Amino acid sequence: MCGIVAYKGHKNCHPILLNGLKRLEYRGYDSAGIACINSNDKLVVTKRKGKVSELKSALSNSEIYNLGIAHTRWATHGKPNQLNAHPHLDQSKKIALVHNGIIENYDPIKKFLLSKKIKFKSETDTEVLVQLIGYFYNNGKMNFEQSVRAALQRVDGAYGIVILNTDYPDMMIAARKGSPLVLGIKENEFFIASDISPIVKHTKDIIYLKDSEMAVVNKKSFKIKSVDKDISLPKNIEKIDFKIDDYDKGKYKYFMHKEIHEQINTIPNTINGRIKNESVLLQGLSDHWNVIESAEKIYITACGTSWHAGLIGKNFIERFANIPVHVEYASEFRYNHALLDDKTVVIAISQSGETADTLAAIRKANNHGALTIGICNIAGSSVSRETECGVYTRCGHEVGVASTKAFTSQIVVLYLLALKLAESRKTISKASLKRHLDYKKSVNKIKSIFKKENDIKKIALKYKKANDFLYLGRGLNFPVALEGALKLKEISYIHAEGYPAAEMKHGPIALIDQDMPSVFIAPRDKTYEKIISNIQEIKSRKGKIIVITDSKNDKVLKELANDLIVVPKTNHYAFVILASIVLQLLAYHIALGKKLNVDQPRNLAKSVSVE
Repeated sequence: MCGIVAYKGHKNCHPILLNGLKRLEYRGYDSAGIACINSNDKLVVTKRKGKVSELKSALSNSEIYNLGIAHTRWATHGKPNQLNAHPHLDQSKKIALVHNGIIENYDPIKKFLLSKKIKFKSETDTEVLVQLIGYFYNNGKMNFEQSVRAALQRVDGAYGIVILNTDYPDMMIAARKGSPLVLGIKENEFFIASDISPIVKHTKDIIYLKDSEMAVVNKKSFKIKSVDKDISLPKNIEKIDFKIDDYDKGKYKYFMHKEIHEQINTIPNTINGRIKNESVLLQGLSDHWNVIESAEKIYITACGTSWHAGLIGKNFIERFANIPVHVEYASEFRYNHALLDDKTVVIAISQSGETADTLAAIRKANNHGALTIGICNIAGSSVSRETECGVYTRCGHEVGVASTKAFTSQIVVLYLLALKLAESRKTISKASLKRHLDYKKSVNKIKSIFKKENDIKKIALKYKKANDFLYLGRGLNFPVALEGALKLKEISYIHAEGYPAAEMKHGPIALIDQDMPSVFIAPRDKTYEKIISNIQEIKSRKGKIIVITDSKNDKVLKELANDLIVVPKTNHYAFVILASIVLQLLAYHIALGKKLNVDQPRNLAKSVSVE
């Protein structure tokens, strides 16, 4: 959840660390801090509550530092204040540590350390870890690396950490378990970060640390070692191909707005190379395809927006391939009595590939003999490593905390998977498959939505003062309603709920009045007549009605709706993407109308790497 950056080299680390923190700020922005070792081998620590900009203004530019660690925090244990900000120090003030994760057994360790007369200054679980390292080190029986290893062997929970010690002014140690860390390598320079975004500007040579691995970086060299044993491990250096443009806003004020517009390109990019000779190619699944196509049941597990994509994927797979699909929140999957065996396929969906609950679900599925498939956006992520096969969404780095382009790319991957399953199981005709794979016309229709953006903005501003919204859809569009409501909640702080349209009568209709807008997703499909009936029920109670439809010149909808947004006619599978983009824009402009920072909504972080 938090963001970590570290640097060792010949350059001044302050600009590198600050720039890295800005790129990682989507992971948390409750507080930020930097610790560097100066020319006198002393720690210089600066911390501030709030965003990275507050930290930047507090830093002195009078001294150059070649070694430093930095952190931007999303609070778990302890209030979001300066005292609880990272880096944390041990009692000797020789050792500084930044941490992403949760130390689950911090309480007994803290009691032990208190019995040893060690005093604590913060409310965080992280300080327990740095004090434990300091306890082992300051007893004089262990060197720096041994002290880190001894402490990590005694903690339960998740961690991605980087540690400095003033007695070792040319060294930094990083380690991970459950929380991601990447080591970037350049001649006589080393970069460590929670993901590649702070590194991509400096080098393309990286190592994704695996669970229970340590990176020990010295002046001009590094080693990958085991946390469990004092042994060296292979250095698996990879090349990254992300573009620096993915991390810049360009002409847009916010990353979210940029990423909404990027869907013109990201959706085709997800498809490109995966359709050949009127068949679907998913190379990442080919080695396990016999098991996948013969699956007796499928589970889809995910969190948040990815869970909504999973609900749409369930509809696709069941309709096309006739395989029963269960969709479960990853946070519940690990505790539920899921019926898993070697005839079961579990599809895990995660934008970052580091969502802690989703990883726990994967491990459960692996332990029960199910085949695990990962759908994620980040190569080298934990999801890609812990699943047996998978498909990348290839939509480029997504910075905005509220997911947009990643969501629609997940839908596209699930659509392709459903069609490939249908083709393999012969549950779809060749003619029908050909029609479904003719995607270019549908993709081109995305452009027309952005021509309507000013109209969507005007509608958004009409409703920016509403306190509650209701989003309603049927069939495929019920998950779209859920996602539309989530987007509004995430960035505008307006309470919103998504419901199957018919379920509105079973409780939510009691809330309807002239101050509560209802958003209907109403394509001209087999659900149309029923949706019209639901709209009339809201209308009769003086509710405000916004309708998204593909029914052009629809007299009935024009009469019933207070505001009507018409998207181009396409098949109802592609309609969900067009409607989703409209809902993204609606939420974006409502939040902008309220003068909110849509890229950094309060209390949220992009990657939820703690349970």
